[in-house]
Amino acid sequence: MSPKYPEIQVQLTGADSSAPAIVRNCRAAAQHAGLSTSERDKFMREAFSGDYGNVIATAIAWFDCR
Repeated sequence: MSPKYPEIQVQLTGADSSAPAIVRNCRAAAQHAGLSTSERDKFMREAFSGDYGNVIATAIAWFDCR
């Protein structure tokens, strides 16, 4: 299954791997790509709606994570 926004790349490896840092990196990439504030907020709500594994799964479901 491909991500919702495959054109938005987010580097997860080699970076701060805390949940807030992952969400912050995804949000920054989404903003840079021109996603609306409401769509970025939707991503954040979904990412923070569960545990750490949910943050990772949400990032992968939304963006091209490396």
